[in-house]
Amino acid sequence: MDSRTLSALLITLLFWASAFTGIRVGLRGFGPGELALLRFLVASLILGAVAWTRGMRMPRPTDWPAFFALGLFGITIYHTALSFGEISVQAGTASLIIAADPMFAALLASFFLGERLSVWGWTGIVLSFIGVLVITLGTGAGLSVSPGAFWVLLAAASASIYFVFQKPLLTRYSSIELTSYVIWAGTALLMVFFGGLWHELPHAGLASILSIVYLGVFPGAIAYATWSYALSRAPVALVTSFLYLSPLLAILIAWTVLNELPSILSLFGGVVAIGGVVLVNSRGRVRRAH
Repeated sequence: MDSRTLSALLITLLFWASAFTGIRVGLRGFGPGELALLRFLVASLILGAVAWTRGMRMPRPTDWPAFFALGLFGITIYHTALSFGEISVQAGTASLIIAADPMFAALLASFFLGERLSVWGWTGIVLSFIGVLVITLGTGAGLSVSPGAFWVLLAAASASIYFVFQKPLLTRYSSIELTSYVIWAGTALLMVFFGGLWHELPHAGLASILSIVYLGVFPGAIAYATWSYALSRAPVALVTSFLYLSPLLAILIAWTVLNELPSILSLFGGVVAIGGVVLVNSRGRVRRAH
């Protein structure tokens, strides 16, 4: 991996890790759907300015359904579900659940892309599921599950669809083009929350508004572009393996800004889940003979 690809990955990780804390702050003034819409309206405006200055080409008409599907799963469902989840789930804990993305992605690749999993791969997936279950048990009071954990799980599953199925489009579009079309499509679908946003915006505090603007600019427009750039220059398994660092960064940021720390049970589950994901990506795939 060259230095530019590595730099793009590190920028993505830092901004995406900070997003969990930014969402918790934004939820103080906005509902989950309204937060997601405002965040991606900001991102859409920035990407629109980039498209205007660079003279970005229009996508093929036959690719629009794919862009809307990626926008639905990678933007609309993912961010709405994550925001709903973080109403009751701490930022660091949410990041531990989201770290299961590669596990879901491996399952999807196995069923839809014909990537065979070895015994080690299936063992890693089972470990990851156990780890996620333990994390969710630590999200409530005592040994119980917070309802928000299920929303975060939905977000993780939805993100994996985005990660797996965006790769083919990167053979025809640049990272900034793909990011723009996906975010614009996802934002269009989020417009169902416009009425609520119009009502909440005048009453939201400055901290919440600034937090969402930050989410739109950095974890939104910039991080999605740097992620697609890295994905276009390196294998999917290698790029997604860097997501293992995201929970650690997210926990440190949430601790510093919000004084939040996940429960011991959730931390233990996170170690098990991430260990399972590492096993899937390192030894999980059947090597084909040449």
